[in-house]
Amino acid sequence: MLKRFLFVAALAGLAVPAFPQANPRGEAKATVAGKSVSIEYGRPSLKGRDMLAQAKAGQSWRLGSDAATSLTTEIDLDFGGVSVPKGTYILTATKGEAGKWVMNVLAKEDREKVADVSLTPSKTEEATETFTIHVKAEGNEGRVKLLWGNTALKVTFTAK
Repeated sequence: MLKRFLFVAALAGLAVPAFPQANPRGEAKATVAGKSVSIEYGRPSLKGRDMLAQAKAGQSWRLGSDAATSLTTEIDLDFGGVSVPKGTYILTATKGEAGKWVMNVLAKEDREKVADVSLTPSKTEEATETFTIHVKAEGNEGRVKLLWGNTALKVTFTAK
């Protein structure tokens, strides 16, 4: 009887579906002009792929994985003449021609476009396996840097 129970239990264990593990979440945060600016995002890994090269021009990318990437700012920001009022937003990115990228800032409620922010691409010496976002600040100025594979996408901003 015990053998039969163990056999049935083992079969039941094999029948349980394997649920995919969600990617880890990350948060990049800085204090700009005394106020918090943070980006919360999913951190997918490349696993031998070149995901940014696979994106087609005009294609929107959700800028991370799983749940939407969010920007929360307690202060109005200026990205080189492009204004983003304080609040919480959804971030995506769109690949343009010749490897150019634009960060799309969308209203959280209805995902209407608030702003398009040009990102400056560059190549890195060292590859980044897991998608990473950094937010750095000094005084009234800050920088967002997105790293994945051998690509860095950067933009600077100031507090208004």
